[in-house]
Amino acid sequence: MSYPPIPRKRDPAYLPITGTDTPPFPIERNAIMTTITTKDGTNIFFKDWGPKDGQPIIFSHGWPLSADAWDAQMVFFANQGFRTIAHDRRSHGRSDQVWDNNNMDQYADDLAELIEQLDLKNVILVGHSTGGGEVTRYIGRHGTSRVAKVALIGAVPPLMLKTEANPGGLPIDVFDGIRKGTFDNRPQFFKDLTLPFYGYNRDGAVVSEAIRDEFVRQGMNGGLKGLLDSIRAFSESDFNEDLRKFDKPTLVLHGDDDQIVPIGAAALSTVKIVKHAVLKVYEGADHGLTVTHQDRFNADLLDFINS
Repeated sequence: MSYPPIPRKRDPAYLPITGTDTPPFPIERNAIMTTITTKDGTNIFFKDWGPKDGQPIIFSHGWPLSADAWDAQMVFFANQGFRTIAHDRRSHGRSDQVWDNNNMDQYADDLAELIEQLDLKNVILVGHSTGGGEVTRYIGRHGTSRVAKVALIGAVPPLMLKTEANPGGLPIDVFDGIRKGTFDNRPQFFKDLTLPFYGYNRDGAVVSEAIRDEFVRQGMNGGLKGLLDSIRAFSESDFNEDLRKFDKPTLVLHGDDDQIVPIGAAALSTVKIVKHAVLKVYEGADHGLTVTHQDRFNADLLDFINS
């Protein structure tokens, strides 16, 4: 068996495993991240799994998470022959923590730069929660020339905030509470948020402390300023005009027991705007249904893509 050349001096890309500088085989560290640099100089981390010639699926995550929230879907669809991509939104996960431009327009523009720099075509866009807003605003700002299909999962459009024109939305006090909880004691707030997020506060729920811990881990990797800005982005952005620009097959999937993004002002309103949208409601399902209903969700999304 032959091995790649061993570097002559200690290289941080290799781990010495024999106490010398010349290990019998190199072990790559996760030292080099896959990123793009946007026009404003922000580094956006992304994962790119599966065959590079497969039809691309881009997964956009919810607040306050990261691309890691989509790992199970990325593996599942990569095994079906798709090229699966998920990125950490700016100020989330491993992407740069920036002080300014943590807003929905910029999120959409970052997504556009990712698609363009990777030269992706015939893309399937899948957005959960805030990620659904990102995908929707992307179509509003950049059109659908590179898009094949869209899936909005527990997504925030058309508008989360209660206004005179949107009486079914949530009052501003709800989002002020999220801001205060995030600022005062972020780890505890995120841990508490997992209970309604995954429906763990419902009778008979099987609670996974590991999933709760993972939610906190992902949330704590983000920058506090960017996460606070993002609350305004997902709660106060009005997506009505963006939704009217949809002209591709669209799946709108939501749990009817979603305690984070209530279905009435979200999915049920979205399907009234998007022509020919397919509505799929999971009875009794929570906001984190991509985890709690993982196998069912993967199968339904695959059916939609293949239909």
